[in-house]
Order: sequence, then C-alpha cells, then structure tokens
Amino acid sequence: MTKRDNRDLLYGIHAVSATLEAGDRPVQTLYILAKKNAGKKLPRSLSGIVKAAEAKKVPVICLSAGEFKQLIGDVVHQGVAAHAAPFPFVSLEDLLMPWDAARHIPFLLIADGVVDPHNLGALIRTAVCAGVDGLVIPKDNAAGPTPAVVKVSAGAVEYMRIARVTNLTRAINRLKDKGIWVAGLDRTGGKTVYEYDLTGPLALVVGGEEKGIRRLVREACDYVMAIPQAGVVESLNVSVAGGVAMYEVCRQRREKI
Repeated sequence: MTKRDNRDLLYGIHAVSATLEAGDRPVQTLYILAKKNAGKKLPRSLSGIVKAAEAKKVPVICLSAGEFKQLIGDVVHQGVAAHAAPFPFVSLEDLLMPWDAARHIPFLLIADGVVDPHNLGALIRTAVCAGVDGLVIPKDNAAGPTPAVVKVSAGAVEYMRIARVTNLTRAINRLKDKGIWVAGLDRTGGKTVYEYDLTGPLALVVGGEEKGIRRLVREACDYVMAIPQAGVVESLNVSVAGGVAMYEVCRQRREKI
C-alpha cells in the first residue's frame, strides 16, 4: 500500500530524509522499524531521521517487523517510512517564472511517456545532479513522482520542480514561445549531441521505453539529436541516454564560462 487518504507513503532512508529536508510537502507521520521506546538504541541512519522529524514536530511511531510489513508491504524500506502530503506539482507557467526575472539560462528535461518508475527515478536523480531546473511530464500514460520513483531517485525527486501537463506538444510550443530551444533525443537523429551548441536556453526531450519520442512531440522539437553507438545493441536505456545528454549540456556550459 502506497497511498491512503490522499497521502503518499514514502519509504527508504534517502527518500524520507530528503522529504523532511526539502520541506516542500509536509510529513505527517514517521514510522521506524524498532521496538517501542527504542530511543538512543536506534542505528545512526535512523536516529538522524528521527531527530529531523522531531525538530519539525512530526510524530514518530515505532513498529514491529510484522506491523511494518502490514503498513508498507514487501518493498525495500530500510526500516523507515513516512506518510506525507501528495507531491506538489507546479504549473508550466510557474516553472518558467524565475527565468523571466533572474535572466537564468534555463535547462529543462521533458520525459515523453516514460512509464518505468526505475527509469524516471534514475532520470530525475541525474537531472538534479546535472543542474536541470525542472521536469515536464505528461499527465497520462506515464510514470509520475510516486513513492517508488522517490525511492529510486534516492530522494532527488523532492528537489525537482515538476510540471504535469495534459498536452505535451502544446507545452513544448509554449516553451518555444518563451525562447527555449527544444531538442529531442533519438537514435535516428541526424547529428549527435556533440555536434550541437547546447549552451543556450534548452529543453531536452527523452522518449518512452518502447517507441521513444512520439511523432507529434518529435515534430514539435526544433531538432533531434542522437548519441553515437557501436551498433551491437539497438539503443541505450532511456535513463542512460538522458544522462549522457544532460552531462554533455553541463560540459558545454562549463567550457563556455
């Protein structure tokens, strides 16, 4: 069980720690796998989370192994879980607002139909490390920032601003209206990521696991670029391909400074 009463049931040390630290959504209850009144006998990894929760006046409940399994099920929870408010999505316009005022060169990631939580979690973790400003995902037929995605991302989801839109093509056109270049990533691209200037305002589009970028989304992109491959394997995993491209953007921008 991952949801109850419109709450997310998060699990894992990094996921829960990041949610407490980021503070963008309230944590309502913290659950610890421990004997009642365990106190200072908790392992260091859990005692730090308990202190962080207590500092924010979050109730802490100790559960037995059986109670914990009944609460969270058969997942790798590392002895900690938390009920938290639903993920706080932002609107596409809110995602764009800071750049109007601060003259920041935006770097966005667009995930077109990524359905595997592990792939989305890995993409978001890399995106946070690579300095991506925000993520745009479609509302339907795609993974969202579920507790599983938060766990896979090691809590990085809590530091990523995410806009969920009903029409990805329309959202891309809005980004282009704001002066952001939109680059699709696909193995059929005419040039490679190393042949484009990626230092300007940019939104990088990665496609779903089976079909890649959808036709209408691809047509809305300013250009489509590829990652060179030896040809033995047909294509890279979406999270790996996205990571390669995101760090090429980082490399180019750092060299330009």
